[in-house]
Amino acid sequence: MFFTNWASLGRIAVVGVMVYVGLILLLRTSGKRTLSKMNAFDLIVTVALGSMLASTLLNKSVALADGLLGMGMLIGLQYVITWLSVRYSAVDKLVKAEPTLLVYQGQFLHAKMKAERVTEGEILTSLRERGIASLAEAAAVVLENDGTLNALQHESADAPHSALKNVPKP
Repeated sequence: MFFTNWASLGRIAVVGVMVYVGLILLLRTSGKRTLSKMNAFDLIVTVALGSMLASTLLNKSVALADGLLGMGMLIGLQYVITWLSVRYSAVDKLVKAEPTLLVYQGQFLHAKMKAERVTEGEILTSLRERGIASLAEAAAVVLENDGTLNALQHESADAPHSALKNVPKP
């Protein structure tokens, strides 16, 4: 239960180092966006990579080459999807959620908050993190496609926020 044999531990040590080095090389060659904090699609790929790493490391029936090929395939598919999403808006809309406006011109948008399951407390926290003292000072709070809340302070009374260009208004 606590110890099978030295060969099993030796396999884990050798395969562990090799799969780690292989994964680092795959990630370095695939670019910065492979594990970036972007959207649910990226999270799924990251979790799948972790699962493949664990399977390759701990499952004796998974060969090192099989694990590396599986991880390489996932990273390659991720690269293709991000490449396509940059070039084709239909692919981008398929894999990414659009940002949601939760506060606009100092007013909570309760229907949007309810649909996105965000509380007033979470929104007030995002205001405090940006140094915005009151809801009236907030031009907007946006739930981004990666799940983060961004609060924007009023710029001026007559100038709309250009950062809200891609966010659907109420």
